[in-house]
Amino acid sequence: MRVLGVDPGLTRCGVGVVDGDLGRRLQMIDVAVIRSPSSTPTPDRLLALDGALEELVARHRPDVIAIERVFADVNVLSVMGTAQASAVAMVVAARHGIRVQLHTPTEVKAAVTGNGRADKAQVTTMVTKLLRLSTAPRPADAADALALAICHLWRGAATDRLEAAAAAQRALRARREAAVGVTP
Repeated sequence: MRVLGVDPGLTRCGVGVVDGDLGRRLQMIDVAVIRSPSSTPTPDRLLALDGALEELVARHRPDVIAIERVFADVNVLSVMGTAQASAVAMVVAARHGIRVQLHTPTEVKAAVTGNGRADKAQVTTMVTKLLRLSTAPRPADAADALALAICHLWRGAATDRLEAAAAAQRALRARREAAVGVTP
């Protein structure tokens, strides 16, 4: 499975592409930080982000796009920019028929470090070790995007399997009920 992780932001949007699956070795395919100056009008920044994400999706063809879930903060302007960048990533995914999965920062930290309260340095250290990188991804937005992809590969893949098993059970039950004439 190939996951494109997005740590959304207007000034710096981290993007990391990781291949892997449960029980398989993780492999970093690409990592980047899409930057836009705060002096640029917001619509132009969003358009530039859209173009950069389009290019990355076309090049890497991810199976899933994992995006950090936007959470409330005291700084409304920061939250707005993050939410707008997140929405652009969702639109790019929808345009290509790619499934989107949102993960909270706590969920990502717990998946990668074992501690939902880990700091950025701990996340970066673990991402570097898990992906067997010779140097740590910089800035932190890049490491966070890779951590999102890893989180989805580990947690999302398990959730996907559980959902598929539950759907198969529902389909089997419906076939059995239809065979004996039970109306749902």
